[in-house]
Amino acid sequence: MSLRFDAINNLNNGKEVKVAGSKKITAIFGENVFTHQVARDFLSGEAYKSLMNSIKAGQKIDRTMGSQIAMGIRSWAESKDVTHFTHWFQPLTGTTAEKHDSFFTLKSDGSALETFDADALIQQEPDASSFPSGGLRATFEARGYTAWDPSSPPFVIEMSGGKTLCIPTIFVSYTGHSLDYKAPLLKALESLDKAAVEVCNYFDKNVSKVTATLGWEQEYFVIDEALHNARPDLVLCGRTLYGHSSAKGQQLEDHYFGAIPERVYAFMRDYEEEAYKLGIPLRTRHNEVAPSQFECAPIFEECNLAVDHNTLLMDVMSRVAIRHKLKVLLHEKPFAQINGSGKHNNWSMQTDTGINLLAPGRTPKTNLMFLTFFVNTIKAVNDYSDIMRASIASAQNDHRLGANEAPPAIISVFIGRYLNKVLQDVKERVGDNFDEQDESLLKIDIHKSIPELLMDNTDRNRTSPFAFTGNKFEFRAVGSSASCANAMTTINSIMAETLKKFKKEVDALVEKGEKKEIAILHVIREYIVASEKILFEGDGYSEEWAQEAEKRGLDNIKTTPTALDAMVTDKAKQLFSDNNVYTHAELEARHEIELEKYIKKVQIESRLMGEIATSQILPPSIRYQNLLAKNIMGLKNLGIEQSAYANQHQILQKISEHINNLSDLVEQMIESRKKCNAIADTREKAIAYGTEVKDKFFDQVRYHADKLELLVDDKEWYLPKYREMLFLR
Repeated sequence: MSLRFDAINNLNNGKEVKVAGSKKITAIFGENVFTHQVARDFLSGEAYKSLMNSIKAGQKIDRTMGSQIAMGIRSWAESKDVTHFTHWFQPLTGTTAEKHDSFFTLKSDGSALETFDADALIQQEPDASSFPSGGLRATFEARGYTAWDPSSPPFVIEMSGGKTLCIPTIFVSYTGHSLDYKAPLLKALESLDKAAVEVCNYFDKNVSKVTATLGWEQEYFVIDEALHNARPDLVLCGRTLYGHSSAKGQQLEDHYFGAIPERVYAFMRDYEEEAYKLGIPLRTRHNEVAPSQFECAPIFEECNLAVDHNTLLMDVMSRVAIRHKLKVLLHEKPFAQINGSGKHNNWSMQTDTGINLLAPGRTPKTNLMFLTFFVNTIKAVNDYSDIMRASIASAQNDHRLGANEAPPAIISVFIGRYLNKVLQDVKERVGDNFDEQDESLLKIDIHKSIPELLMDNTDRNRTSPFAFTGNKFEFRAVGSSASCANAMTTINSIMAETLKKFKKEVDALVEKGEKKEIAILHVIREYIVASEKILFEGDGYSEEWAQEAEKRGLDNIKTTPTALDAMVTDKAKQLFSDNNVYTHAELEARHEIELEKYIKKVQIESRLMGEIATSQILPPSIRYQNLLAKNIMGLKNLGIEQSAYANQHQILQKISEHINNLSDLVEQMIESRKKCNAIADTREKAIAYGTEVKDKFFDQVRYHADKLELLVDDKEWYLPKYREMLFLR
């Protein structure tokens, strides 16, 4: 019997995983995190103050204090029965990495000792040679360093009865180049903080820090583990390379916000409890649009911590799913003909005085501050839309961007009709021949122009890649399997750069004698006029928008190899170097790494398509072809009229055509792949893999295989079908 039918039969025999009764979230929240309160309990006053200064002001921790902090962290960890520690980092593989060391060591006399000193806490030296470096490091140049990020608290992971202390770190090469996602993000956040504070001080001198905030929404699929394991494409690629759509998919719209299936509900409760212990503030859970698709979302957090928490949650979900004999699919498009998954990044900025800079206020001054940051955000997207597009480019996301459920590859901004009217009013009221004594300009009251419940006054535009949703912008185009860090590094960098330019232009007008508020409004007007082309309120999926976007001069880059070009333009290099986020060498390296990822993913999918076609689709198809042929020959030998078995003959002819076409196309695809492999230039090779392998063959090969799935006897088919994976639990 095939794995497919074993899996289906075992669905009814599987034992339900019992989840402990619900606990009050506040009773367990953060219990496995070295929080500020825990630090106060386990550190001396001096060590605690040093740690807080490092977190809040970015001050370095000296080695003396580092030793005290390390002792306190170890003492806390050992109180939880932790035996090992690891530096937890996020290399450019797209996953997390860790090397576990025990607290155990031997003294010179051979006696055992538990220890964890400042050196172990602050810095370690994992082998860097096997992580992607984009040419920054040669294979034999193995040295790399992980360095503690105090702004993200240590935490304890429980797994298989063991517990490990995890220290969030950055990862850099021996030469100091960043080799991870966290280091550039921290630099971008620092640059935004400085630029935003300087602009905030126009309105409030008490503002001394601005923090970028992030609230992500994580979409994912959940299917039975055994059905997953019977699909080599899901195991190795995360998506189905073959599979005819189910008769029932999402067309009845009955899954969205429906009752959560009991088995999935138990899994959700289980991973949520793990997440709460790790301080991940999950708030919502629900069914998504596609069958077997779900979503969770947390409360907003500081951006760096939110990125860590999302990365950690993806690990937790995948690990907990195993206990329930389920499999979490984080791929952007695991199933054809139904919705894929994204990771909506809800981004805003918060001052240390408690003001959300993207929330309209109640006074002219606070509304002018809102308008300043709101318009600067739009201008940043307008000026750097190509770099934003590059930040979410991947082979996986290419399957999703522009599809029915996802924003198009055209970057645009949706702000709603109320705020559109406000921008038009500002643009029209601030003229070139403006009378400086006209104080009415200083009394623009956005609060009266827009009803109080702003986030409910504009319908959500699901087709917009970057939409204003009341007090934040939602970057909807980020892929579900991607790290939030890449998109957030870009958004914070382009915002920092735009704010710096804004301040420079305002200061120049003030130096010429303009009143500060009037100078601000003049520059805002210029930014509104310069950014009008990026604003779009309609259906982003429509062909009319694609045509209109072309007229406006907006890019519509649908493939990753081309989208990634924006990473290494002079504009991008200037942007990131001026904000101390990436050096030119680091950008070039990342560009090379992303191209190589694309090549390897398409290459793996192509190889697996050929293997599955040859070993799992053609054999049962040929057997059924032979069965039909014998049936026809038998009827013919019995002297039965041909018209009596015309249908069998027609089915046999269809099967034979699909078998021949499938076999021929697979061979052609292999030859095309060989030609691509001979290309030396990485970019040319990536483009060739996209056009000459993926675009030219994937859909054609799949078409014939999926037609065979409909024609071949069901009991002969090896691969679990869509109706089984999506609806059987």
